[in-house]
Amino acid sequence: MGQDDLDAELQHRRSGEGEHRLPPSIAVLVAIVTYALLPQPLLVGPRFAIPALEVLLLVAVVSVNPVRLVRQTRWSRWASVGLAVVVIGTNLVALGMLVATLNSDEDPNRLLVGAVQVWLTNVIGFALLYWELDRGGPVSRHRERRDRLPPAEWRFSQDENAQTVREVKATSSEQSGWVPVFVDYLYVSVTNSSAFSPTDTMPLSSRAKLLMALQATAALVVSLLIVARAVGALGS
Repeated sequence: MGQDDLDAELQHRRSGEGEHRLPPSIAVLVAIVTYALLPQPLLVGPRFAIPALEVLLLVAVVSVNPVRLVRQTRWSRWASVGLAVVVIGTNLVALGMLVATLNSDEDPNRLLVGAVQVWLTNVIGFALLYWELDRGGPVSRHRERRDRLPPAEWRFSQDENAQTVREVKATSSEQSGWVPVFVDYLYVSVTNSSAFSPTDTMPLSSRAKLLMALQATAALVVSLLIVARAVGALGS
């Protein structure tokens, strides 16, 4: 792209007024409620301790950008990434506790529901982290010219559609100024947790590959637990 093309593409992205706060906020609230409803053996500390921390972090980041993601400070950036890390970290601990309770006297049906809750939170937590890390985060993706963005962590199909037929390339990154939003990272997270590998969106950095490997491994463990429980129920 030439200088004029970069400026025109940036102006096109800015005209969208920034990504909307609502989708990621709803996802965080779902993760908070899901964690609070986990069976007691899968909780870290008191039932509402972790949800309260997550609510505080969510309120902090929403206060900076209540409607559209157009501003960013160092502390808000750290709070946003920290929120995703807390969701993922506590969920991985819950997964470890889930594995540890397999031979306990806990109600197997409750633990099965807990496994589904852990899988769902796994999807949301990693989606949030991918969304925050890629190309400097949602504010940078909207405000910065492409030649000033940090290197991409993931390659979406829109990033390579510029040489395709007209109706496909119309929505390509090069043609339309498209940049990924939260729903795109949620899709990546769902497919990675379902297929245990990337599908149409490829990790580019070592960090992205390690995160996707961690997520896929956690999702695989949960799925194996659910399958084991189903087989056990059939044999009983």
